[in-house]
Amino acid sequence: MWWGVAAALLANTLYSLGFVLEKRALASLPEVSVRQPARLLRLVLGSPLWIGGSLALAAGFGAQLVVYRTLPIAAAQGIFVSGLVLLVLLSARLLGEETTGRERYALGGILLALLMVVLSLREGTDSVGREAPYPLVLAVCVPSLAAGVWLYGSAERRARNRHRRPTTGVEYGVAVGLLYGVSSLAIKGVSGHLTTDGIGGAALGLLGSPYPYLLLFTGVFGLVMSQAALQRCRASLIVPVCTTVTSLFTAVLGTLSFGEALPHEPLRLALRVAGTALAVAVLLTMPKHDSAPQPTASAEELASP
Repeated sequence: MWWGVAAALLANTLYSLGFVLEKRALASLPEVSVRQPARLLRLVLGSPLWIGGSLALAAGFGAQLVVYRTLPIAAAQGIFVSGLVLLVLLSARLLGEETTGRERYALGGILLALLMVVLSLREGTDSVGREAPYPLVLAVCVPSLAAGVWLYGSAERRARNRHRRPTTGVEYGVAVGLLYGVSSLAIKGVSGHLTTDGIGGAALGLLGSPYPYLLLFTGVFGLVMSQAALQRCRASLIVPVCTTVTSLFTAVLGTLSFGEALPHEPLRLALRVAGTALAVAVLLTMPKHDSAPQPTASAEELASP
């Protein structure tokens, strides 16, 4: 179990560092758009700083595989969301982003909500699911992917309105969070197949499951959508929103899909349900517009230490 906790903390650090490096790289690139995915990929792949960030995210993915083999889904999400504090600190130090008082209270509420979920766990009594029925996985994931793509497209159309106030990125964060939630369930499914004896058996089992195809879809669309959103919005807000949606999606639907039972004790059950409800309430009340456009650093400022 402690290996899982250590891997989750490592994944937190890698993900936070990766997002911040990508955001810093995107700030010095021309404007990217989901309507020009080939141009977007050409621009980001030409940035060594962006490649460094993407490698950190890939390493975080590897750590996440270890987490899902050793910890229940709900426990893993509680630890993952705690990484939001590190993300905000790195954004302030490396990107010069400042959060408002209301947003800091919202982040505190999110951390409190996930702490309640973690307190509802008890070592030795929470099972770690390995498999989920494929029809159930598809019934959960396919509508979520469609909703994420639709919501992102809707946010893009509103953002092109010149008279609209600058958005903080909450809508983008929710949309990308839904895709990453599906990706997180797919990673959980892949981790279960890694217990199969023999590399050949594991590979055949994976190819016969929906997980590699869900990862491919979310990897391609998530990359394009997240980079365009990250360039326009503050990492210190869009990433926490995305992480919250991903964590709640994975904790609730992943727990049900993989048959990891909820607590039977009234106190632990109340903590888990109340924590989930608080996180959703905070997300819905977060500000959706910036009061003023964020200053953009020059290329020379970004290059300086």
